[in-house]
Amino acid sequence: MNEMSPEKLTAKDFASDQEVRWCPGCGDYAILKSMQRTLPEIGATPENTVFVSGIGCSSRFPYYMATYGFHTIHGRAPAVATGIKLANPELDVWVITGDGDGLSIGGNHMLHALRRNVDLNIILFNNEIYGLTKGQYSPTSFPGTRSPSSPHGSVDHRVSVCAFALGVGSHFIARTIDTDQKRMPEIFKRTHEHKGASFVEIWQNCIVYNDDVFGEVTNRDTGPDRQLHVEHGKPMIFGKEMDKGLRLKPGTLDLEVVKLGENGVTEDDLLVHDEHNRTLAGMLVRLGGPDFPVAFGVLWNDPSTTFEDDIHQQIAEVTAKKGKGDLDALIRQGRTWDVA
Repeated sequence: MNEMSPEKLTAKDFASDQEVRWCPGCGDYAILKSMQRTLPEIGATPENTVFVSGIGCSSRFPYYMATYGFHTIHGRAPAVATGIKLANPELDVWVITGDGDGLSIGGNHMLHALRRNVDLNIILFNNEIYGLTKGQYSPTSFPGTRSPSSPHGSVDHRVSVCAFALGVGSHFIARTIDTDQKRMPEIFKRTHEHKGASFVEIWQNCIVYNDDVFGEVTNRDTGPDRQLHVEHGKPMIFGKEMDKGLRLKPGTLDLEVVKLGENGVTEDDLLVHDEHNRTLAGMLVRLGGPDFPVAFGVLWNDPSTTFEDDIHQQIAEVTAKKGKGDLDALIRQGRTWDVA
């Protein structure tokens, strides 16, 4: 029987005694600290929390959490996590993965965990490179990325992470940045609060093999003009002076960036974020490039029944009609042979 946690826990109660072994300056440190700070705030307990990972730098995460954990095989963390949640729906199950682990070899498992709406908190660290295996380009790397496996530049078409999640039927999608210690805990809280498959993309800097790949968007000088932090029910305003916004171009369904005060533009002209609007989410997940900011925050939220709830309800209904199953009778039904 597990020893119950004390009533008031702190971040230290979720930190294991293992030496954290990531490269100095890696964005994973900030994500780890944010998670350890968030868990006691949401009322989590070590004995009721499980972290499941696959293979990659991010997948060392379970070793550094004083909770239950599984370090599984490449790409299969969603499948293992699904089994854990079905076996014990009362557990809080977090999946820690990366852009290679979760979207390359693990893309199939990720797809089905999201479309089934298993109640998992899936955190994908996106550094647009394979960091553990020495810098090959990943599914999220931009064309032209030079790496040991593409010395003349990658020619692959990249995966848009949140667009993938939306396309396969995820019911909760959010995006944040490893250095954003103010907003990241709030994203984790919303992730945990949502019942069903919660998917979070974290832009995470790989200081060794892909340093500053997000620099134009994340640096202090240029970041404010390139980041749009959306909040449900609030107008989409951004910029250093908070004087820019997004609206639908008059007479079209296209987005455009406008400046407040110019040509009579006011806050009333701006789009208001509705995290329950799938059409709007489809626009937000693909924002970026030189002409638009990148959207961060909860981009899509569609509450629905969960896979494990439906499974256990089905079992209860069938059991009520037919009674408990008999495994021995099932095995012996139909043709059988006696082997002398």
